[in-house]
Amino acid sequence: MPSPLVAIVGRSKDTHNYENALQTLGVSFITTLDMQEAAQATHLLLPGGGDITPAFFGQQNHGSRNIDTELDILQIQTLSLFMEQKKPVLGICKGLQIINVHQGGTINQHIDTANTHEWKGHDQQHHVYHNGLNRQNFFFQLYGTSTLVNSAHHQAIDLLGRDLAVVCRAGDNIVEGIMHTTLPVIAVQWHPERIMDDGGERLIHYFTRSVSIW
Repeated sequence: MPSPLVAIVGRSKDTHNYENALQTLGVSFITTLDMQEAAQATHLLLPGGGDITPAFFGQQNHGSRNIDTELDILQIQTLSLFMEQKKPVLGICKGLQIINVHQGGTINQHIDTANTHEWKGHDQQHHVYHNGLNRQNFFFQLYGTSTLVNSAHHQAIDLLGRDLAVVCRAGDNIVEGIMHTTLPVIAVQWHPERIMDDGGERLIHYFTRSVSIW
């Protein structure tokens, strides 16, 4: 298997944790805002960040924060390209929501239980639980029936996008992990890059060892 090259599509001032996580695993990466440069990579990482432009899922702004429409467009376009090429994709936090919106899903712009999920000067913690009976999905393979994660989000998936399946939820039923049903596209609502010694390394290693589907 050739060595992976991960494209992190984001602003370099905001991506240090993702870069550090990949360096820990000895994985090559580029951080870029150029879709053509990203296209040279074998894997795509969609990082966390602000909230998605609500117009992209057909809504007015009802609580979205720190919107970066230019970055949203670039991430969505790059995701389209990688999905067309059937290359592996990992979405983290906002990245999960980008995948859902790309697939026609919607976002709850401020969840009722945001107090137990959102950033409060630090990550919060809660358990997430395997969803359904599919024991072949990445979550069950890596974590079994549940795992403790970190949390720093106030939005979440509302309507699930086409060809996506939920793999885990929080105790309040918030979607915390998804996968595409036919492509090597996975995503989580937490931040594995910030808990490398507590389960995060397993997920990022799994992603970087994933291969394209030809």
